[in-house]
This record gives sequence, C-alpha cells and structure tokens, in this order.
Amino acid sequence: MKKIERVLFIMEHLEQLYPDTPIPLNHNNIYELLIAVLLSAQCTDERVNKVTPKLFKLANTPQDMQKLKTKNIYDIVRPCGLAPKKSLAISNLSKILVEKYNSKVPQNFQDLESLPGVGHKTASVVMSQGFGHPAFPVDTHIHRLAQRWGLTKGQNVSQTERDLKSIFPERLWNKLHLQIIFYGREFCTARGCNGMVCEICRTCFPKRKKPKRVKK
Repeated sequence: MKKIERVLFIMEHLEQLYPDTPIPLNHNNIYELLIAVLLSAQCTDERVNKVTPKLFKLANTPQDMQKLKTKNIYDIVRPCGLAPKKSLAISNLSKILVEKYNSKVPQNFQDLESLPGVGHKTASVVMSQGFGHPAFPVDTHIHRLAQRWGLTKGQNVSQTERDLKSIFPERLWNKLHLQIIFYGREFCTARGCNGMVCEICRTCFPKRKKPKRVKK
C-alpha cells in the first residue's frame, strides 16, 4: 500500500471509529485545561481527572491559585507524579498570568511556552483543544503509531509533528490527534500491538513479517 493510500485509509478508519472526539481532560475553562495538561505529563488522564476536582474546588482561576501555598498545591497533585516541579510551576505560572496577562491564558505559542512548566506539547494541546487553533500535539501514543504506520522516521517528537503536519490536512489536525490517541490507547497499544496486530497495522502493512521497532 502506497503512503497516500495508507493516509486515506487511516483517516477514514479513525473517522469511523471516533466520529466524536471529546477532550480527555475535564475542565470548565481554559485555565483549568492548561493546569490539567501540565499535570498530565508522565501521568494518565484518568488520574489527572481524579485530582483536578479537588484542586479546582480551591482555586480554578489564576487569581485564586496564586494565593495558595505551593505546599497545598503539592499535597493535592502529588498522585500525578513530579509533584514538586508541577506544584511550583502551577503557582508561578498563575502569578505570571495575573501580573503579565491580565489573568488570561495567552493565545499564542510563544507566550504559552514562556510559562513555567509549559512546553511545546502542552502549548499545542491548549491551542488546539482550548482555543481551536490548528495544532498537532504529539504524545507517546502518536509518536509510536506514526512510526508503526510509516508516517515518519521517528527520530523525535518534533520530527514526527512536522511529518504529520505535512501529511494530513490542517483542518483535520485538532481532531486527528485525538483520534490517533484514542486508537493508540484502545487498539495499537505499546505492548498489545507490535505493528502486526491492530487493523490499521495489518491493513497498511500486510506483508510485514517482523515486529516494528519504534524509537522513543
């Protein structure tokens, strides 16, 4: 199957499986989404969704969050892992939002990525899922699947993002990145599929005889 044929099949198959793409992280405003995405680094969305209600009950705006002691934030977000760094980042970025951005989350990559604890992937999620701007956040699921599906050489997530953006229509980026994540969690898992098990892998590479090794 040629690359263009794989791309078309992948888009059609994912659309059939996931016509709706609800945002995995529960939130009620853009600020809550930013904090939830920050907490999701090296942590499952399910665990984040168990932690954030307690945190947001105390503070769900930058103004209220900056008033909390970092230790109080730490005690709540500890189950998410990397709690010392995450709690400090949440406290500091909240202060910056109040002082520099009139308590609003900025709508551009440069300002978002300048905030403590906010890297390109986190900024991409906020831009796409929060503001609706075209972006293609690449997490471990997408990085793994893009390699298995022959869509990237997979040297790093930055290269994978560039490759996927060049392959898929911009109007589909925001939905596709969620569809790929859902598929990676359900069918093409890290251990459950080696590039020869799930329907997309089998359809795109029917002659593949050896497991596909992926670069992390």
